[in-house]
Amino acid sequence: MAQKPITEFIEKHYLHFNAAALVDAAKGYKKHLEEDKKMLVSLAGAMSTGELGKSLAEMIREDKLHIISCTGANLEEDVMNLVAHSHYKRVPHYRDLTPKEEWDLLEKGLNRVTDTCIPEEEAFRRIQKHIFEIWKDAEEKGERYFPHEFLFKLINSGVLEQYYEIDPKNSWMIEAAKKNLPMVVPGWEDSTLGNIFASYCLKGELKPSTMKSGIEYMVWLADWYTQQAEDKGIGFFQIGGGIAGDFPICVVPMLYQDMERTDTPFWSYFCQISDSTTSYGSYSGAVPNEKITWGKLDIDTPKFIVESDATIVAPLIFGYILGW
Repeated sequence: MAQKPITEFIEKHYLHFNAAALVDAAKGYKKHLEEDKKMLVSLAGAMSTGELGKSLAEMIREDKLHIISCTGANLEEDVMNLVAHSHYKRVPHYRDLTPKEEWDLLEKGLNRVTDTCIPEEEAFRRIQKHIFEIWKDAEEKGERYFPHEFLFKLINSGVLEQYYEIDPKNSWMIEAAKKNLPMVVPGWEDSTLGNIFASYCLKGELKPSTMKSGIEYMVWLADWYTQQAEDKGIGFFQIGGGIAGDFPICVVPMLYQDMERTDTPFWSYFCQISDSTTSYGSYSGAVPNEKITWGKLDIDTPKFIVESDATIVAPLIFGYILGW
């Protein structure tokens, strides 16, 4: 019998409270896939910088998810880690840093994400010169693409291979590019590459229209959901909160209410990993049942919430689903 140390440990020790919720959510995810239903995974926070790719890439390889919604930061930071990993700097005492020490990191080109500093020169600039050529080439040909499609082109071109500093099998973007995995990247404009693209537009070197917009992402997602959901619905596995989750989940009520396609199935599984507390008006801290009132989830949709740190919980759930 194959050893499954993570699965066996979880099943033995994770029996109550948030630990039990983790197991229930993982079992619900597996059941959803066994019923031949598709799954959306949304990535908020800085999960790529947290190296979630080590488990997420395998989830993509094994067809355990079928579409990703992520922030522009998560889209690019997996690629940054791929090409500049050895130049990252960990700052375990980040809570004790003074404003002067933070300024010193800035002057060294080290942009801090909690305890991890992303090296600007090696990460951002290595990618910038190559992605600009792809943006410019598309514009000159009169072509337009989504943000993730441009990065897929960059990865599949092979031009970044000279910089690889981690095992490519641990990059979820490489696996996504191989499969041309369906993706939406709402609010891409606030990412580093989004800012860089905007700077070229300000300088008159690129046109904003070369990059497809968030509205176009929503239109594309509406068509994808309609085609893929059939009468089963799609599952929704949300890591963190924010726009990465709120944007795609709204496609169902839009189709049902605004398009008046009343045969549109609700999301057919829902899980959120979040450490946000329930508070007035907080989307990230809203309990799943609130989504029933917005026409996102059905009364009988399996609903799970794991109130814990996603950097701890997500790899464990993925490991359980993968039979590790």
